[in-house]
Amino acid sequence: MKSAAAALALAALLAGCASVPSGAPSAPQAANPVDPWEHWNRKVFAFNDALDDAVLKPVAQGYQKAVPKLVRKGVDNVFGNIGDAWSALNQFLQGKMQYGLEMGMRVVTNTVFGLGGLLDPASEMRLTRRSEDFGLTLGHWGVGPGPYVVLPIIGPSTLRDTTGWVVDRYAAAPSKIATQPEGQYAIDGLQLVNTRANLLATTNLVGQVALDRYSFIRDGYLAHRLDQVWDGNPPLQNMDDDSADAPAAK
Repeated sequence: MKSAAAALALAALLAGCASVPSGAPSAPQAANPVDPWEHWNRKVFAFNDALDDAVLKPVAQGYQKAVPKLVRKGVDNVFGNIGDAWSALNQFLQGKMQYGLEMGMRVVTNTVFGLGGLLDPASEMRLTRRSEDFGLTLGHWGVGPGPYVVLPIIGPSTLRDTTGWVVDRYAAAPSKIATQPEGQYAIDGLQLVNTRANLLATTNLVGQVALDRYSFIRDGYLAHRLDQVWDGNPPLQNMDDDSADAPAAK
């Protein structure tokens, strides 16, 4: 069995996953300050599990078997390149000019020399991906995470990150490259299935090491977002502090 630290890191990887394998969650024993909506969240979590078991996981497994690894890597690269452009803007919004310029150079390099983003020559040039989103930008400027919430299909979030997700979707969803609704739905579906396929091994392992997967994923998500807001150097403080990841003392 993996150590607790390794298990927590694995849970953090689930932040971008729509849902996870099913398992019977234990009943909440007491109100959690960071998760006051736990009773409702567990119901949504169970719904996501059922949807994952019935649809998402089988489709992702079929996608992984049917689509060559090289093609799947190209899909990853294209989605990553689109995300990098939005990350560059968020770096600038956070006042991180150097990182914003580096991310901008990464996008230009992969777009021009990587066949529109299919390839990733920027990584070979050591232009490191430093992903940011609008939820992290809000956190950088002192907006606390608010209550933890589990969104249908989307999965773990917080009140702040849900607001950020809406902005992310409006401003930088990969589906916006399509002009027709049918194309947009197809791109959204491909992104969801591709993300789920990338996390098949991780979610299987989480199911083996977690006694209560709901709490495990919640705590991992919150720790991961705290770490991201503080650029890998979060302060030592209680997780029940609603503004725990606001970098006021940074």
